[in-house]
Amino acid sequence: MFWRNTAMTATVLAAAALAADPSVGIGSFQLKDIEGKDVALSSYKGKVLLVVNVASKCGHTPQYVGLQDLYTKKQASGFEVLGFPANDFLWQEPGTDAEIHKFCSAKYNVTFPMFSKIHVKGDEIAPLYRWLTSQKSSPEGAGKISWNFEKFVIGRDGQVAGRFAPSTLPEDPKVLALIESELAKPVPSETPAP
Repeated sequence: MFWRNTAMTATVLAAAALAADPSVGIGSFQLKDIEGKDVALSSYKGKVLLVVNVASKCGHTPQYVGLQDLYTKKQASGFEVLGFPANDFLWQEPGTDAEIHKFCSAKYNVTFPMFSKIHVKGDEIAPLYRWLTSQKSSPEGAGKISWNFEKFVIGRDGQVAGRFAPSTLPEDPKVLALIESELAKPVPSETPAP
């Protein structure tokens, strides 16, 4: 038990450090895509992102239609949807990465980037989601993921611009307005080193 408590304390401290460090943004993380390839999220620098924890056997699963539609309409403007399968809520994403990929492609024609299955809550929470859930945002504030299909809008600056509940559809006017607002901002330029 001592080791687990020590590990959990270290994890809590690391999360606090991530939340407090303004230099940390989504580009600080690297994950595996659904095919097992390493992806540095810094490759999305300057883009507006909608980060969503997804599941194949959830009442919200039909939101894949809205997510794909949004991606198709706005990708040319510098927008990406990033899907992160997670089996953390009533085992609603039990499949392997290959099964998830096949399901999303065949049933919903998903072409937006999908990542390898991760944990979005609990002791094994992925560092990306530890950072996302530590950020102050609106209309949903900082705190644990409540269910599948929670949505984070990431601005061109790599920071959380907003967070929406799982029941909020991708095509909701509030989601669309925030995405449009972030897309209207200039792409941040590199500051030369002194």
